Amino acid sequence: MERGLLWTPLLIIFIWLAWAGWNEYQKLEAYKVWAQEFERAKYDIYAALGQTGEHLAWGRPTRKGPEEVQHISLHEVTKIALYTRDNLPASAQLPKGCQIGLSLTLNSGNQRWIPFTDAELASAWQNQLQTLQESLQSTPQP
Repeated sequence: MERGLLWTPLLIIFIWLAWAGWNEYQKLEAYKVWAQEFERAKYDIYAALGQTGEHLAWGRPTRKGPEEVQHISLHEVTKIALYTRDNLPASAQLPKGCQIGLSLTLNSGNQRWIPFTDAELASAWQNQLQTLQESLQSTPQP
């Protein structure tokens, strides 16, 4: 009886870890299907992000694919900045626990936030989007 009581918490923890792993695997598989339509994409626990040409789309990953997906064109973006949790403005809309976010300031003055878990990946995306935005601005519009 005593041994059963000792092993029960371990069994519960094991079952919870197995469920969490399966849940994350399902999110990743749904992301793979969603990301096929993009030239460049990223996935982490906070956001799935995809880029095709001048268009960006991102949303919160779920087992059914990203939800609350937002779309913008880089033509609408005036500023791309990277913020850490230490220097986030009060207007930041990042998930709890998120340590770094990419801010996109639009022509209208609104800001859109893309959460990241990895600073190097966030910096690479910032550099890529700024380069793409500069090339779009130097190319005349039809």
